[in-house]
Amino acid sequence: MDKLPIVYCRGYAGPTSQIDVTVDDPFYGFNDGATHVRVDGDGDPMFYQFEGPLLRLLTEQGYQFLVHGDQKRFLETTTGALSPQSIWVHRFYDQFATTFTPQPKRNIFEKIGDAITHHLDDNGFDIERAASELYDLVLHVIERTGAPAVNLVAHSMGGLVARCMMQKICETPDADGNARRPAKEIVAKLFTYGTPHRGIVLTAGIANWAMETFGTAGSDIFSPPKMYGYLTPGKTFGDTPDRGENWDPGVIPPDVFDVDHVFCLIGTDPADYTLARVAVGPKSDGLVLIENAYVVGAHRAYVFKSHSGRYGEVNSEEGYQNLARFLFGKWAVSLSFAGLPADTSSLGENVSWQADMRLAIRGLPIVMSEQRAEHWCPIQLNAEITKKPDSPDSPVPIVGTFLFQKEPPDAPASDKEVLSRYALSLRVYHIVFDKGGFDFSDHLEQVSDWSDTLIIDVGDLGQGFGGWYAWNSELPGAIDSIDRMPNQLQLAPADGGTFAATVGLPEVARSLPVFAPNGALRVTTRNRG
Repeated sequence: MDKLPIVYCRGYAGPTSQIDVTVDDPFYGFNDGATHVRVDGDGDPMFYQFEGPLLRLLTEQGYQFLVHGDQKRFLETTTGALSPQSIWVHRFYDQFATTFTPQPKRNIFEKIGDAITHHLDDNGFDIERAASELYDLVLHVIERTGAPAVNLVAHSMGGLVARCMMQKICETPDADGNARRPAKEIVAKLFTYGTPHRGIVLTAGIANWAMETFGTAGSDIFSPPKMYGYLTPGKTFGDTPDRGENWDPGVIPPDVFDVDHVFCLIGTDPADYTLARVAVGPKSDGLVLIENAYVVGAHRAYVFKSHSGRYGEVNSEEGYQNLARFLFGKWAVSLSFAGLPADTSSLGENVSWQADMRLAIRGLPIVMSEQRAEHWCPIQLNAEITKKPDSPDSPVPIVGTFLFQKEPPDAPASDKEVLSRYALSLRVYHIVFDKGGFDFSDHLEQVSDWSDTLIIDVGDLGQGFGGWYAWNSELPGAIDSIDRMPNQLQLAPADGGTFAATVGLPEVARSLPVFAPNGALRVTTRNRG
């Protein structure tokens, strides 16, 4: 598929003092990488380096960062067509910084007053203004590159800037009364890291009230009711939904943009962040609750990373691999449960069945997505059965990912050279409750009722796209000693141009009441072009 321009939108900087620090970075932080220590074969620590996502897009995907002093001025003053494989940073904070303009002479008291103000105020930052300028930047990039649309990549608040543009600015006439181009015409895909799509909610009710009422350093843009004003055409910031209006800030209207083109990376590590983690609590990335970090119906992955910083979502291999596959992957693959009981009556009273999930792809040093109880986000199987509305605890499907098209050499030595392999590890267990608490009387901590790993190979071996699978418990020897799994997926045409197959769960899994007697996994795939 053709590679489109990428426009980056950074997250919330905070007050003016932090805005001044932010604008000093020419790439707004998207160039940052990370270093880690992994355990080697001898059990000793070994250095491991990850280059930032911007550098990886340049070196691995052939992108260019076009800048000669100023990207905006470069767009305005140069002539000739520019490469669509280019990266652009929306530097919306520059105009609110104090470091780019001469400062007036001040006495000592004025300097003290300004220093205090710079730590409390954001110098007039306006999210709708940033969204309007993003619209202008997107159109300019499309005009200069000849690309049909752009891909938007955003961290935290940057995702709300993008959504404000898509849901409000694009749907509102300009100052001259001319209609703007709709988002579905100018945006191909939207990828967000840790964006509070449903706002930021703190554990203390009074703290939420203070954020909404006072909005220190512009923080009231994260108040869920106030998001209504900048996500809804015809409304102004400060407007809130009418009483009884069923409005969800996590919903993108289908006539505005297809959520199949949205991917949300959700962080699940609340510990490795600032003191904000104390106010937000667990089941978050330290700032954004897991349940608030996604667009309803969008693709998503869960990674054990914090909201930002050295071990944050943006500066991670997990983030980059999910981004690259969403933007450039040829095949979309998803797995969901099938054959579950019709209701929960057979599961036992006060019994909750849960599953941990981990998705790995051959050749990568990281887990692509994982939902685990210790990360506050296991899959709630009871909710799957009762078809609870979409939530991070009961996603449909269990997991989805995107795979690159592997180009085989003229004479491949083995199927490994042309097949993509991924592995879905499942661990199923149940929890008993009694009188409002846990019942540990017959409990075995950290012991699952069933666990196994489904290995799937997919690709084109010269006879069209195909898939092969096996459960790890049924394989002899090491997984990597087998070039291709022994069982062929019986893919058949399904709705929406997809192909689907059913993989039965092992007998030991189907002996559990949550899966008996027809428990299976449904595998779907489609060619994204």
